[in-house]
Amino acid sequence: MKELCAVEIRESIRTKYAETALSGTSGYGCGNGCCGPIGENSSNDLARMAGYSPAEIQSVPDGANMGLGCGNPQAIAALRPGEVVVDLGSGGGFDCFLAARQVGEAGHVIGVDMTPEMVEKARRNAITAQCGNVSFRLGEIEYLPVPDSIADVVLSNCVVNLSTDKAQVFREAYRILKPGGRLAISDIVTTEELPETVRRDIKLHAACVAGAERIVVLEAMMREAGFRQISIRPRHESEALLAAWLPGLNLEKSLASASIEAVKA
Repeated sequence: MKELCAVEIRESIRTKYAETALSGTSGYGCGNGCCGPIGENSSNDLARMAGYSPAEIQSVPDGANMGLGCGNPQAIAALRPGEVVVDLGSGGGFDCFLAARQVGEAGHVIGVDMTPEMVEKARRNAITAQCGNVSFRLGEIEYLPVPDSIADVVLSNCVVNLSTDKAQVFREAYRILKPGGRLAISDIVTTEELPETVRRDIKLHAACVAGAERIVVLEAMMREAGFRQISIRPRHESEALLAAWLPGLNLEKSLASASIEAVKA
């Protein structure tokens, strides 16, 4: 199996999520030919397994929740009224709409996604929901279209693992945060070394698997970016979600969803 280059991985991911946005099919992950619909698990089922409450799931516009998250960054973000939030890889806007309710009219939420189809979908959802304190921008999380020191909180849900330059993602998150600003991320980490065949499977990159990194490596990247009070906690209850994502691959013991927190010094 050939070595994959960063451009090839990025374009594969962009294509996969463009198809997801256009199809309106929820609950996409790796399975049934990778990557196809996850059988009996709806997007709401997957969101519940990721840690969202039924009330949170029901509160967002139809189509915002596509079952793509691996955790609930809202649960660790401790958002407050009036705060500015930036969501990295915002997709259909699920986490953005939840954050918008918490920061209120005095706050603002900016979603950034590299897939034009996802940005268009999120903007339509915002119009449907009449949500005026949310905006969506096209851009890559390695080079955010956001000014310096603007955000109180940076959120992300199962997106950093997709990047081929995670250190640059953390540098950008640090750049746009205000001093004392907070990082609140849910993402996939490895708990043991992945087989090389998995690392070189381009479909498993798009499925949030092949690009996952070890906790110690992520911690080092975050420290180098300038973050302090770093905490990366695997959610062992995420095994059921990973088994639903990856039927038949037996990788749920090698991976975990983790809650990732840090503060800008």
